[in-house]
Amino acid sequence: MSKKAFHYFRFISWIAIICSMVGSALLFIIGASKTYTAIEVFLLGAVPSAELQHLDSADIAISYIVKSLDTFLVALVLFIFAHGIYTLFIKSDNSPQAENQPLSWIKTPNIGHLKNKLTEVIIVILFVKFLELVLINFNQLSWEILLLPASILLLSLGVKLLALGQHNE
Repeated sequence: MSKKAFHYFRFISWIAIICSMVGSALLFIIGASKTYTAIEVFLLGAVPSAELQHLDSADIAISYIVKSLDTFLVALVLFIFAHGIYTLFIKSDNSPQAENQPLSWIKTPNIGHLKNKLTEVIIVILFVKFLELVLINFNQLSWEILLLPASILLLSLGVKLLALGQHNE
């Protein structure tokens, strides 16, 4: 294959970019829906799902807000991934004007940096999921619930040991 063929083949990454953006938009809508459900439960007295019946309305609303936070975080992961893939494989412009662009805070100089950002956000998502589990099961906690924070700790240590957490910016 010629160098020109590889140059054009990079445009297949549009599939990942478009699918990630569509998924991100969908998750933002789902997160907004969960926030609306929290408002509905707390202010309008809506009946929650069966798994939350043992909680009062404020705790149920908090649970839905935490669930929406988790959903928004995953949406942002997909957004950052799409932007990173676009920056690495499609965008060839490295002009000084790039610093003034609206998304200049999402810098993706290489694939390792993109993996670092995604790993950090995934660890935060796991922590939010743990918070959600504790809130929902607060009156019936068991030692098994410690598996998730232990996993988060091991994942964080693994990231630190692999030096993915070092910022060379």
